[in-house]
Amino acid sequence: MKYLVTGGLGFIGSNLCRHLSNKKTNEILIIDNLSYAGSRSSLKELKTRKNLRHINCSILEKNKIERILLNYKPDILMHLAAETHVDRSIKGPKKFIETNILGTYNLLEGSRKLKKIKDTILFVHVSTDEVFGDLGKSKKLFSKKTNYSPSSPYSASKASSDHLVRAWGRTFDLEYIITNCSNNYGQYQHPEKFIPTIIASAINKKQIPIYGDGLQKRDWLHVSDHVSALELIANKGKKMNTYLIGGGNHLTNLYVVKKICNFLNKSQKLKKEYNFSNLITFVEDRPGHDVSYGIDSSELKKELKWNPKISFDAGIEKTVNWYLDNKNWWVPLLKEKR
Repeated sequence: MKYLVTGGLGFIGSNLCRHLSNKKTNEILIIDNLSYAGSRSSLKELKTRKNLRHINCSILEKNKIERILLNYKPDILMHLAAETHVDRSIKGPKKFIETNILGTYNLLEGSRKLKKIKDTILFVHVSTDEVFGDLGKSKKLFSKKTNYSPSSPYSASKASSDHLVRAWGRTFDLEYIITNCSNNYGQYQHPEKFIPTIIASAINKKQIPIYGDGLQKRDWLHVSDHVSALELIANKGKKMNTYLIGGGNHLTNLYVVKKICNFLNKSQKLKKEYNFSNLITFVEDRPGHDVSYGIDSSELKKELKWNPKISFDAGIEKTVNWYLDNKNWWVPLLKEKR
């Protein structure tokens, strides 16, 4: 199978490409412009696996994108390239509008041109549960029937790209699948993100910032479970359909922070004289901060027999140990000024 993966050197993208390249019959071409969130160091297998290749290209380079698509002729385009950090979208929305909306448009147009010379191409658009907005105190979960109600510039830009994909499917008969996932965590996530920030702050004995009261809830999904779902959906999912991918771990931010601190307190890799929970610091809440996200993955589980394999406790232990063992990967990223 020939895959083209945009954003393949970012967090989820690099884990996906590593997973796909385990099957030697797969061929994976990565498009990534190596922005702050993308690095070749996130996918060391690029040096050793012949079925992995990278082209340095932004999805905003419309003509170059079209040339790559027409020359490579992928069977499946997996679109993960995006600006993703909510805080950055509040400080500077323009880049999110450009990358997440115009970039998706360029890929859709390139795919439409490819469709004229190739019988089939499947456009798999990887999106977020944040497009649905805020569950608030409701006990309901997001489903694909949930109305869109994005709260941040980031989620609004992703909602827009979701709508573009569906429109190109209906208007131009471009085969697509959209996935909306919950909060990911795991190896190779940029240290500015929530869980890596907790780990990095704790081991550097700096304040661990928590927005507001810390009672915001998120559904946590280990990235390894996410990429296994993406491969399954891309190969066996229904075309012109949407799948929601969640980990089933609906937990408050404060619970997650305390869980990580407790694990660090017990870690054999750190000195014992420090209680990391003492670093927890409540800070002013983020503008428009959603209270709760949660995903109903029942369709995916029933139709494609997918289930997450990594429990939250096991996933957090694995993730914390990875960051403790791989400081040479993430410490330089913290020092970079963007």
